[in-house]
Amino acid sequence: MWDVVIIRPILNLLLLFYKFLGHETVLAMALVTLLFRLALTPLTLKQQKTANRQRELQPKLQELQEKYKDDKEKLAQEQMKLYQTSGINPMGGCLPLLIQLPLMLGFYQAIIRVLAATPLELLALPKQIYDWIPGLSLLIPLKSQFLWLDLALPDPYYILPILVVLTSFLQQKLMTPPATDAQSEAMNKQMMFMMPIFIGVISLQYAAGLSVYFLISNIAGILQFYLFRREYAMNLAPPVTPDSGDSKSQKKAKAKA
Repeated sequence: MWDVVIIRPILNLLLLFYKFLGHETVLAMALVTLLFRLALTPLTLKQQKTANRQRELQPKLQELQEKYKDDKEKLAQEQMKLYQTSGINPMGGCLPLLIQLPLMLGFYQAIIRVLAATPLELLALPKQIYDWIPGLSLLIPLKSQFLWLDLALPDPYYILPILVVLTSFLQQKLMTPPATDAQSEAMNKQMMFMMPIFIGVISLQYAAGLSVYFLISNIAGILQFYLFRREYAMNLAPPVTPDSGDSKSQKKAKAKA
């Protein structure tokens, strides 16, 4: 089922783009990555809107935490009731990630199969190709060399993993909202560094083709941020708390005192 639903469609899409893009494997992989990113754009924007609405609820959530700090069960019930009355699904923000993960795994396996680095993989490849698309079988084996890279092997000079880490960090930094408390700030900083490093370690160990996927996806994500800056800006703006409107007057009062 995994092969039929995920890997084979991606594999054949790679071959199709490879056929019409001058037999350039990197261009085919870049176009497939951009299509994935484009397909997920509505979900990503919806995730940002959900995150924005959640941040608007932060003052009320903090009030509930203070009110029911000794009753965790009651706190969970009241928080869920607040989410329901506000029309927010707290798990809705996880959907893009849940979709991206199988796509990433399927993309990696499709790359390994389509590049066929071993004779056995080359023999098994024709079984994965759709018979109803003419000419795809004639394309194998695909060109795996690009600049200094063998796309079926890890980057020997670590240049691609470094670029992946840098772009992952930049994307993470752009999309991380301001923290509302010290605990959230510490968690944000940890995620801002840990996620790029984690992806960088994967890029070091696996085929360079997967690093190309990460790099193109990161660049597309950064461009997407600036393209839809207005949507993201709503989410990344500091939350308005009930006391924020009086903060200036309070400061003036204290100064006079």
